[in-house]
Amino acid sequence: MAYAIIKTGGKQYKVAEGDVIEVEKLAVETGAETTFSEVLFYGDGSRVTVGADALKGAAVVAEVLGQKKAPKVIAFKYRRRKGYHRTVGHRRKVTQLKIKSITA
Repeated sequence: MAYAIIKTGGKQYKVAEGDVIEVEKLAVETGAETTFSEVLFYGDGSRVTVGADALKGAAVVAEVLGQKKAPKVIAFKYRRRKGYHRTVGHRRKVTQLKIKSITA
């Protein structure tokens, strides 16, 4: 089974056809297709290709399933014996993608 490693949003994701992944929010409408041309690695079982120069023209096509928020992350700061404690939380926005095809 073919798989690839793509880079988006400052992070790298290992993907295969049919996978559903969540990436940093992309400005793409739900139901639209998006193409990731920054492929860092491609493997199909017998053949492995690594490096940006070797993968010129490689692309991963994904369908946008929707935009949503990730689970809440809580950052709690505390200093013992000082009466200091702060709670701060946030929910990052993510885009849910389904990988349709990988071309190398």
